Amino acid sequence: MLKTEAPSPLYAELDLLPLPALVAALVGDQFGAVEAVRAAAPAIAAAVAAALPRIAAGGRLIYVGAGTSGRLGVLDGVELYPTFSWPRERALGVLAGGRQAMFEAVEGAEDDRAEGAAQLRACAAGPNDVVVLLAASGTTPFVLGALDAARALACLAIGIANNPGAPLVRDADIGITLDTGPEVISGSTRLKAGTAQKIALNTFSSALMVRLNKVYGNLMVDLKPTNAKLLRRAVALTMHATGADEASARGALEQCHFHVKVAIVALSRQVTIDQAQRLLAGAAGSVRAALAS
Repeated sequence: MLKTEAPSPLYAELDLLPLPALVAALVGDQFGAVEAVRAAAPAIAAAVAAALPRIAAGGRLIYVGAGTSGRLGVLDGVELYPTFSWPRERALGVLAGGRQAMFEAVEGAEDDRAEGAAQLRACAAGPNDVVVLLAASGTTPFVLGALDAARALACLAIGIANNPGAPLVRDADIGITLDTGPEVISGSTRLKAGTAQKIALNTFSSALMVRLNKVYGNLMVDLKPTNAKLLRRAVALTMHATGADEASARGALEQCHFHVKVAIVALSRQVTIDQAQRLLAGAAGSVRAALAS
C-alpha cells in the first residue's frame, strides 16, 4: 500500500474525538507538510536552476495533474499573472478531464495514460518548456502519460509526488518527493499531501520569478494592478522603495501604466519614464542593476 493511502495508527479513533480535539488533530497533522517540503528543498532548488535557462529563453510553464494535484497546478499558474505580470500564455494548465474538472470530478479521466500524452502534445510543447507534473501517489496514469510525452519532446520534466520511489519522481528529469506519509483521514491526499504540494509550487514558481528579476529586495515590483487593491499596492510599493510621497509615486505610476519597476527607477534616478525603461531594458529587467548603472 502506498504511504499516502495507508491508515495512520495515530488517528484510528478519529471519529470518536471531541470536536476541539478533532480540529486540533486535523490542524496539527498539517505541520508534516512543512517538514516534507523542507526536506525536499535541495530538489526544489535544483528544479529552479534547471528551469531558469529554459524559461529565460522564452519557454513556458506547463502544469499537469489530476484532481487536487491538477487544480493546485492550475492555481499556481493562474496567480503568476497578477503577482508577477507573467504572460498568461506562458503558464498553462493540463488537467485530467479538461476545464470542467477544475470545478467537478470527472470520473476515470486520471486513468487514461494516452490522453495525458495527447494533451501535452496538443500544447505544442518543446525543448524550452518546463513541465511540472503533480500526483500525490506518483502513479497516476494521466500524469505518467504526460511525462512520457514531455521526455519525448525534450521538455524539462519536473515530477512532484508524495510517495518515495514513485515512478513520477523516478522517471522525471528532476524528481521532488514530498514524503508526507499517511493522512489523518486515510487516503485523503487533499489534506497534508495537497498542502505540501501547494507549498512546493509556491516555492518553485516564486524562486523562479525572483531569479527572473520580478522582485526587488523582497518587493513584488512587477505586479499587474488589475483591481483597486493592487493599484493601491503599486503606490505603496513605489513609496516604500523610493521614499517618495503618495502624490509623486502615483504621478510616476500613471505615466508608465502603473509599472512599479519603471516608477521606482524613474523616481530614484530622477530620470524620465522613457529613460527608466531603457535602463531596465539594459539591465535585463533588474531594478537593482538599473539603479546601479
